[in-house]
Amino acid sequence: MAGKVATVKTKTSPIGKTFPRRLFCQELAVLLDSGIPLYESLMTLREKESSPDTVQVLSTMTQALSEGKTLSQAMRMLPLAFSPLLIASIEASRRTGQTALALRQHAQYLAWLGGMRDKLVSAAIYPAILIGASFLVISFLTVFVVPRFADIYEGMGGELPWLSGALLSTGKGVSEHPMWVLGGLVGFVFAIVSAWQAPQVRSALLAKVWDLPVVGPRLRLVELAALYRTLGLLLQAGVAVVPALEASFELVGASLRPALTRATGSVREGTRLSDSLQQQDLTTPVSLRMIRVGEQTGELGPMLERASTFYDEEVARFSEWVGKVISPALMLIMGVLIGGIVVLMYLPIFQVAEQIQ
Repeated sequence: MAGKVATVKTKTSPIGKTFPRRLFCQELAVLLDSGIPLYESLMTLREKESSPDTVQVLSTMTQALSEGKTLSQAMRMLPLAFSPLLIASIEASRRTGQTALALRQHAQYLAWLGGMRDKLVSAAIYPAILIGASFLVISFLTVFVVPRFADIYEGMGGELPWLSGALLSTGKGVSEHPMWVLGGLVGFVFAIVSAWQAPQVRSALLAKVWDLPVVGPRLRLVELAALYRTLGLLLQAGVAVVPALEASFELVGASLRPALTRATGSVREGTRLSDSLQQQDLTTPVSLRMIRVGEQTGELGPMLERASTFYDEEVARFSEWVGKVISPALMLIMGVLIGGIVVLMYLPIFQVAEQIQ
């Protein structure tokens, strides 16, 4: 069947975890465009490499080709090095003889994915630094400064304001039992990391994030943009719609997978892609119109890629919004917390001064 991804059983290898997939696609595409045969191109890439893991991946591929396997079959033997998306694109490109084009498109896809990730990281890094620095300042005040004030006020006698007393008692307790507090913090961090590594817990937390008023819709657009970009790349490579949806499953976020599975089943039963995605809430008004135009004109792959590009701008605007709104708000909140601790430490002194007057 045209466009169907072959399912050949091959022995897989655990190597390839650090394989530079984007660079490999770029370099192999250049060599193939230069007229160098595939086997010789892979040998050339292997000869120039110094990384043991990369050399092992390329050696496995050349060995597979010498045994008569195709490039996609050789890639399928290395699941840690090559994604289902790339394998499906290469498999489909065999019919058209455009392996170099498929490699270039995948390199562009990886560049887009890296750019999207960088935008999200850059939006989150300053708030994370701000929260971390504030935590260190609050910890320093609680461990070193507050206990000294507690000793001073104990010597003075008198009744302390309730909030000041609670703060000073906490600080003194921390200074008297530092190992207990440190052990508790380490245990708390370990519990959070362990919970995050559990797929069910992580999925539940991400689902809660998706429900947040402002952040949730933006993250949904990021996920949808990745889905549209993946589908567009596969369709342009010649993969049929259903295999393209199946190959996209592992490459989208866990929050979209149940809906994508249902949409795939609907398309398999004969429903149009646009209708299937709409029924599962995998479209926006803009993307739905673009996908339908692509179906009518026979340009579904390019139109999906344009829909993804459209939402790239949304992500960029969201990153700017985070920098302009969230960061100052966090700074204000942390300033109030630290300022509140300082005020509560000095409040008893103000009371004593008033009594003297």
